This record gives sequence, C-alpha cells and structure tokens, in this order.
Amino acid sequence: MKKLRFVIVPVLLSILFVMASATIDGSKETEKVNSAIGVLKDFSKMKESIPHDLIAQCEGIVIVPNLINAGFVVGGKRGRGIAMIKLEDGSWSDPVFVTLTGGSIGFQIGVQSVDLVLVFRHKGVLTKVKDGDFTIGGDASAAAGPVGRSTSANTDYKLEAEVYSYSRSRGLFAGISINGSNLGIDKKANAAFYGSDISSEDIFASGKSSTEVVKTLKTTLKAM
Repeated sequence: MKKLRFVIVPVLLSILFVMASATIDGSKETEKVNSAIGVLKDFSKMKESIPHDLIAQCEGIVIVPNLINAGFVVGGKRGRGIAMIKLEDGSWSDPVFVTLTGGSIGFQIGVQSVDLVLVFRHKGVLTKVKDGDFTIGGDASAAAGPVGRSTSANTDYKLEAEVYSYSRSRGLFAGISINGSNLGIDKKANAAFYGSDISSEDIFASGKSSTEVVKTLKTTLKAM
C-alpha cells in the first residue's frame, strides 16, 4: 500500500500541474477576467454565499476560477486569478493577475476544480505581495468565511482572521484548505493584459482601466 501511495502521489501532482498549464496556455488574460466575473455572478446566486456586509467592509479580494486541486494523502493546488483592492474613494482598483500554489497533507483523494474567492480585511496584505510571494495562514491568518446575506446573522462572525475563503467545488474530493498556499504576482500576465511591464503597485493604485471587461468586473463586484 505504501509503495502504491508513493507512485500515485507524483502522478496526481503531475496531472495537477499539466492541467493547470494547459488551461493557462489556452486562455487569454481577458478570458481570465471574464471567468472571474462568472464566479462572482454564480456566488451571488447561491443562498449561502459571501455576505454583502463583508464585501462592503473588506479592502481586498482575490478570485481564482478553476483552481486545480489534486492529491492522494499528499496534495497540491495550482491556479491563476485576479486580485483587487479598494481605493480611497471606495471604488475598486484595476485587477492584478496573481498565482496561487500550495500543498497539503491529510485525508484527501481525487482531483477537483474549485472556484475560489478570498476576502481580505486589509488591502495592505495584498499590496505587500509586490515584494514576493506570501503564505496564507502564515503571513496572513485565514479562516472559512461566514455565509448568509448579512454578517449579523452569523453569531461566530468576529472578523478575527485576515483572510476569509469561499469555494465552490466540482469533481470528487474530500475538502480543501488554503492554509499554506502561496499567493504571488503573475508579472507576465499583467504585462500581457496592460501592454507594458507595469508593476502590481501601479495597477493597485489605479482604477482608470477603460476596457469593457474590467468595467463589467467592477460593476459585478459592486453589486454583490
């Protein structure tokens, strides 16, 4: 059984990263933003979803459509998405493209595709990513977020964590944890989308993108 386990683990992890790469190679940054819009719309239709109060109070958000999560006792996850922060006037910044990678140990078997939304209490946590990856659960405390239309309906809602996670999974898998995952800036994707070697700091500071897809993204997020 042990020998079989050690054979299956690398095979599943290989599948994980091949699937992630294949998805990314076949998609444009605009399609990634459109996918993020779709995730937000799907979440807004769910009965138990991200409370409007939490979105109103938070200062940052990360949306990772189709995060690939695979494992056999030892697992791994890989995905690309977008990050946004609130500007001083309360509007949302332009999206910064990010990567999320991580591993885990525990009872888990199978492969799943997950739509993941991370809600950040403070935007400073996200703006610091420009200096390099940071670890969720290490550099920033994380917890499963409260659900329902209003946070006041959740008696355990204390805003003690820095990051609140929400996910919608498809496929076969026994649970997902974001603790130990690394969040990093996807510089190539940002350069491809914005047409120059622009820094994540400059993108976060701006809300002036005139592209229709970004406008739709902000409108969708504002309506949550």
